[in-house]
Amino acid sequence: MSSRARLAQLLAESRRAVAFTGAGISTESGIPDFRSPGGVWSRMKPIYFDEFVRSEEKRREAWNRTFSGAMGWTGAQPNSGHFALARLVARGKVSCVITQNVDNLHEASGVPEDRVIELHGNASYATCLDCGLRHELEVLKQSFLGRGEIPSCRECNGLVKTATISFGQAMPEAPMARAREEALNCDLFLVLGSSLVVYPAAGFPLLAKENGAALVIVNREATEQDAYADLVIHDEIGAVMRDVVTVD
Repeated sequence: MSSRARLAQLLAESRRAVAFTGAGISTESGIPDFRSPGGVWSRMKPIYFDEFVRSEEKRREAWNRTFSGAMGWTGAQPNSGHFALARLVARGKVSCVITQNVDNLHEASGVPEDRVIELHGNASYATCLDCGLRHELEVLKQSFLGRGEIPSCRECNGLVKTATISFGQAMPEAPMARAREEALNCDLFLVLGSSLVVYPAAGFPLLAKENGAALVIVNREATEQDAYADLVIHDEIGAVMRDVVTVD
């Protein structure tokens, strides 16, 4: 049996699967990853959360990156891997998508927002760090580019930041708790495009495995958790998932 056929079989037998996605699923949409050679952090230094809060200069730099498209996800569209997952969610086969990505492509592919657990936030909008009010980027962009105004909250005048988790910023408690619950309750944990080196998020596959779930890893490169997996596929995610969902 081929590895793709085996994955299709595991999905068919599963009653509650969970998908866990990393940068590798979105690089196939043309979005650069962060850590590999040529990735985002090899071209620019990350702005730490305390720097953003403390320094007006760093806040201006961060917003320049956001509105210039320097981070690389502006205009990106979902690929066949995203659409395959959306179909599995729609069929009731995958209960949720836990993602390390901030590009909003799972929602854009048709996965309902309440089925996406975003561990590192979402770059498609901003929030106030004080009161939590949501701010749309297009509105902030007009005042920033037109008048040079660093975004502040229209309600409380607090600091506004893209709704992503920066280096040094606390992981969001509710999504982390929900992801842990999903990992404990699934019978199949499907990793798509994660190098599984960023913790605590990378602990969820092993948690699911230890609790009796089958673990499948689809990633172009080997990961440190391959040895624990029931099935490992080193291939393009979009092509694998397109075949698997067609078979399923």
